[in-house]
This record gives sequence, structure tokens and C-alpha cells, in this order.
Amino acid sequence: MSQGSLFIVSAPSGGGKTSLTRALVPALAGHGVTATISVSFTTRAPRPGETDGVHYHFIDEAGFVDKIGRGDFLEHAHVFGRRYGTGLSETRALLDAGHDVILDIDWQGARQVKREWPQAIGIFIVPPSVAELERRLRGRSQDSEDVIAERMREAHEEISHHAEYDYLIVNENFEQALAEMAAIFLEPRLRSQRQLARHGELVAQLLAPGASGGAGQSAAAPVK
Repeated sequence: MSQGSLFIVSAPSGGGKTSLTRALVPALAGHGVTATISVSFTTRAPRPGETDGVHYHFIDEAGFVDKIGRGDFLEHAHVFGRRYGTGLSETRALLDAGHDVILDIDWQGARQVKREWPQAIGIFIVPPSVAELERRLRGRSQDSEDVIAERMREAHEEISHHAEYDYLIVNENFEQALAEMAAIFLEPRLRSQRQLARHGELVAQLLAPGASGGAGQSAAAPVK
């Protein structure tokens, strides 16, 4: 079984990262690709409707710090006053099982992952305009003006790191952005080395002596 690939997906708040990655998993399944969104560890409290082990692994401050000390995180960072981290052993197990793993993390975490796992593929998602980003943030109808202003400032900081990623997607049309993301995930699996690991027997059969069976030979008589 071929090992899966590690993908980092980052975007400013309101960029559409969550919606795209959630739609990407079944889209890739239609191509026979198993992709999994990594479940992060966090010290923040669960929100209504969130389930431990599904949305996040909820952990207290002491437990998080202990995992840092034991080297149990692929990356970890402070975001909005809370700790978030990606489990190292969990990520390795999924990759070894052939899953493509999606890390939904910010630029700080992306830098850490790239240092430890340089072959990881980074994808950055941006909105089509500043006005559209603000519209999306306001459309949530759950943040105050001060919070929206702060998120706009943080979006500017996040976007300033776009060049640290391998791919850039403009999320203006959702279906187009989704198709572009899927193409990025499929490309590594179509490289010769990966394809030969899956279809080596087929290629060997095609190259075996007599495999042509005379097919394609001209029916005309040879010229004398």
C-alpha cells in the first residue's frame, strides 16, 4: 500500500477553508482517494453540537503542556488565546494506512510542519476581495463590530504569508475552487512512481514479449 500524502490548508477567517475541505473529502472519494481531515487537540471548551474526537480532541492546559513535553505534536500554536495542536502519532498512522491527511491549520502551524515534514504540500485559500471577506464575516451574524475589525486585521496578517505555500486558490466560485483543490490532491497520485506502485503488474504485462499479439500490424501485403 502506498503511503498517503500530507496536505496543509490555510486561509483567513471567512476564506471558506472549512466548507471546502469538508466538501473535498467526498469529492476525492469519488476518484477512489481516501482523505481524512486531521482532528486537532485544543484547550478551548466544546461549543454546542461539538463532539470530542470528532470536531476536536478536547484537552486541558496541563494535558496539552504534557504532550508538548513528550514531543507528541507535529505542530502546535496559540490562536485566539487557546492552544491547538496536531497529534504526531495520529498523523503518521493515517499516512501509513494510505490516507491523504488534511491539516486545517494557520501559517504558524504550517511553518512548523514544513520544518518537520518538508514534503508536505501547502495550499492557501483567499477570498476574491476585501469587500467579500468582510461580507462573509458579517454574514455569520454572531460577532460584534470590534470582533469583525479584529478578524479583518488578522486576515491581513494571515494572507501576508501566502507565498510560503505551494498553491494559491481564489475562492470566488465554490465549485471551481473545490475542483482546483481536488486536482492538487490527485496530481501526486498520478506521478509515475506512485502509479507504478499500484499498477506495476499491468505495465509489466503490457511490456511482456508477445504482448502486442500482432495487433496493429498492417493487413496490406508487403511491398517487394
